Amino acid sequence: MTILITGANRGIGRALFDGYSTTGDAVIGTTRAAAPEDGLWETLDVAAPGSQAALAGRLGGQPLDLLVCNAGIYPDKGHDLAAGYPADMWAEAFATNVTGVFLTIQSLLPNLRAAKGKIAIISSMMASQELAPGGSYIYRASKAAVLNLGRNLAQDLKGDGIAVGIYHPGWVRTDMGGDAAQIDVDEARDGLMARFAALSMGSTGCFETWDGKVHPF
Repeated sequence: MTILITGANRGIGRALFDGYSTTGDAVIGTTRAAAPEDGLWETLDVAAPGSQAALAGRLGGQPLDLLVCNAGIYPDKGHDLAAGYPADMWAEAFATNVTGVFLTIQSLLPNLRAAKGKIAIISSMMASQELAPGGSYIYRASKAAVLNLGRNLAQDLKGDGIAVGIYHPGWVRTDMGGDAAQIDVDEARDGLMARFAALSMGSTGCFETWDGKVHPF
């Protein structure tokens, strides 16, 4: 099995890269900066138009069994409603968290079709419209948008036999999640790997938590 994970140089992405590397699968990680020296790495800046097409060109026709769209940013943590959330921050977040995901999937569709692969999109509980406590408007809006994107892709890709799942990875102790988060990165990784393995055409379009619960939209 060949797996590609975006934003795999740190946090949850790195944990997934390491986890799949122990299974004997071929794992490709992407990073914007200098690649780590271990494993197979490709350069990808999901917010840079053309970067996804360049990656697809380097991969050629290599089939992909699983694409994990993990790369993302949370730029507006702690911003104040009266003075925060500048326009350029909105543009940066959507370019990374939404457009970047779409262009990655679009560019790698031939590779996914060649394997009838799966797509796993890392969203967040903060995408939920039912659970809306306020704040973090940019991050919440971008994660809600990518949830909507994944749900619609799941419909359009049914004819190709490509299942799409959207996932809340948990509140994880990473640089993004902070030290007060509820679970460690290994727990999140193990749960997500189980969810990806269970993803099928029967569950395509699902929005699930790392531990297998259906998440409210």
